[in-house]
Amino acid sequence: MQRFVSTREANQQFSRILREVESGTEVLMTRRGRPVARIVPAPREGQLTPEQEAALARTIARLQKGWDLGGGKFNRDELYDAIVARH
Repeated sequence: MQRFVSTREANQQFSRILREVESGTEVLMTRRGRPVARIVPAPREGQLTPEQEAALARTIARLQKGWDLGGGKFNRDELYDAIVARH
């Protein structure tokens, strides 16, 4: 939800406006009817922004797909056996 507030009202009611922002309201400050600043809630600790959520989803998809390094596929036991055989 977005709310428009004049700079004068913001100056006079700043504590109230901050409480609104803390509860999730986005405030657009205006001077003479023109937007000059935006106050948005800070992300909570551990909370990701939509951009971060999208990046995380892309990363998970890449990890699940894996990368082709030009070699064959092997499992952990095969890798262990290959290492032991070399030593």
